[in-house]
Amino acid sequence: MRSGIVAIVGRPNVGKSSLLNALVGRKVSITAPKPQTTRHRIQGVLHGDNAQVVFVDTPGMHRAAKKALNKAMNDAASNSLHDIDLALFVIEAGRWTDEDDAVLERLKSVKAPVALVINKVDQFSDKNALLPLMEKLSPLREWAFVMPLSALKGANVNVLAKQLMERMPDGPPLYPEGQVVGHDLGFTISELVREKLMRSLAQELPYALTVETEALEQEGALLKASAVIWVERDGQKKIVIGENGEMLKRIGTAARRELETLTGRKVFLKLWVRVKEGWTDDPKALSRFGYEGG
Repeated sequence: MRSGIVAIVGRPNVGKSSLLNALVGRKVSITAPKPQTTRHRIQGVLHGDNAQVVFVDTPGMHRAAKKALNKAMNDAASNSLHDIDLALFVIEAGRWTDEDDAVLERLKSVKAPVALVINKVDQFSDKNALLPLMEKLSPLREWAFVMPLSALKGANVNVLAKQLMERMPDGPPLYPEGQVVGHDLGFTISELVREKLMRSLAQELPYALTVETEALEQEGALLKASAVIWVERDGQKKIVIGENGEMLKRIGTAARRELETLTGRKVFLKLWVRVKEGWTDDPKALSRFGYEGG
């Protein structure tokens, strides 16, 4: 038996969470087209016949850590690079930025092997267009391997999974057979609600809110849950609730339906919106909401 831990790192919005979900074969980490959707270290488990890989999806490493929340996300990503067996440095095909340079710099201190994953290759009809980027990146460090793929389309994902399972060290499973997530149901509920908010709200508001599951009851085939959406100002609260409560109702319905599909149960979900001024720059509030480094 082989088992090990693989960290998925990179700048915001390169598709790290989509890659995790594709590798595990189900939704483990929420996704949205906005950068910094992932705020916590998310664990997903890939089971093979004689191998197990525990993936750690990390917040996108970014330079503009203006608030305590940004620092906490950077800390969560950096802390994920300790005690791992391999790191996947995920970049976007055809696009290299200063933030990619910054992530590469941080990876210099990582003792584990680092593989380069070039995601979103489905955007290139001519794969030869990727060659200049690969030639540029190849000498930057000694890569364990280089893998072009598309998490969205599934191209080369199985090849990557096989490669990773073969590289894991000998050892017993870290999770029981069949368990594919490393977090509890309360966390899943909070994240699903936040995903719907990220996808529905425009501009900067999604970055000023977080979600906390307050109560969770399981009665046979019925799941009852209540969650609080925390914002920083009264004006934001009004936007989240929407005219005649329509926005909040839409968010709740979308999250409830996905939870019912995920759990196979009937779900009753109650959402509230409350104001906690300046929570994104308040270490105590961040700690309460489960952000590392808060």
